[in-house]
Amino acid sequence: MKELALLLLAPLLIAAGDPTTETEHVVTEGETLGGIANRAQVPASVIAAANGLQEPYNVRVGQKLQIPRQKVHVVKDGDTGFGIAQRYGIPFANIAIANGLEEPYTISTGQRLIIPAVIQSVPAQRQAPTEPYFRWPHDGEVMLGFSLREDGKGHDGLDMKANPLDMVRASSSGTVVFADEEPKRFGRLVVIDHGNGWRTRYGHLAKLTVKLGDVVKTGERIGLAGDAGVATETELHFEIMKDNKRIDPASKLPQR
Repeated sequence: MKELALLLLAPLLIAAGDPTTETEHVVTEGETLGGIANRAQVPASVIAAANGLQEPYNVRVGQKLQIPRQKVHVVKDGDTGFGIAQRYGIPFANIAIANGLEEPYTISTGQRLIIPAVIQSVPAQRQAPTEPYFRWPHDGEVMLGFSLREDGKGHDGLDMKANPLDMVRASSSGTVVFADEEPKRFGRLVVIDHGNGWRTRYGHLAKLTVKLGDVVKTGERIGLAGDAGVATETELHFEIMKDNKRIDPASKLPQR
């Protein structure tokens, strides 16, 4: 009887979780924006715009994403960009972006145009810049994880294995507030301020490739990996801080 009930409910369960029709998606472990977009059959750029995501479009477990559904318009004789825009109530520039059109936005009969969904205004609490999206500053394996205790003892970041002079990248966009020798522990250290109390720190560098005051973008090189300071081998020490309090970087970085 139980098996029969499950069989009867199966079609309903599948429909309820159909990624091609859902309008809201809760990110699960291991998911990426690209994978979600492929299953939803909605371009990743459209989902990113609907949810205020910035490059490199990282998503986190438990994050709720609005999935805007779209329409397709087949161009007919006499159609103009202005007329199509009026029909769907959306600027034709938005339609052009969704379809990769460039000025002067030439369209032809029979052409299929994606009509982006009209996205409702993002609530104020989501618009406010609160937390940057972080990416891994290096691809090396984690040798030592975060284990900082309330008494301030323990390990305050991630140590990643690296090869000598590997490129170390900015985990998120921001302004360099320290790039100099740090003799007590790291040898050479870069600190980037990301606004709203968020900072990242990169230690044991062989060489600094940025200087104080530089504005860097996500993924931009900020130094070369080394074994400066108290490191016993080539590695990158990476920290994420909020209001001068160190937090576990693994909780903010995307799944690899």
